[in-house]
Amino acid sequence: MEITDTPIAGTQQVRVTADGSKASILIDGTDYSRVVSGYTIHQQAGKAADLVIQFAQGRTSPDFDGHARVAVGVPYEPGPAAAHFLSAIDAGLLEKAALARPDMEGAPHGFIKAVLAQLQQWARGEFDQAQEMN
Repeated sequence: MEITDTPIAGTQQVRVTADGSKASILIDGTDYSRVVSGYTIHQQAGKAADLVIQFAQGRTSPDFDGHARVAVGVPYEPGPAAAHFLSAIDAGLLEKAALARPDMEGAPHGFIKAVLAQLQQWARGEFDQAQEMN
């Protein structure tokens, strides 16, 4: 999930009560329960809590009553990051790396599976095969 880049303006009074299946969320006395489908509370000792509310499906957490900095969460969209990653790929290097994979199959779609496996490996930061080919 990404957090909106709206500056956090300080703390607000937050009251969260959960019964296991539903939660009630009051921020400065206003009930947001009907528009919030999930939230996360994080707090370090001696610091104000951080409450992230989500307008998408999420999980609830235990009751909380106190002050928190509040940010609105938006569902993470991997498309832009994937497009940026793919735009940096050298097609020739990808083809060589996929063809050299020991797990490449001769079965239908074997080459495509090898290309996807190679891209996943590179996305995880595993560049061993790519470095060997340079």
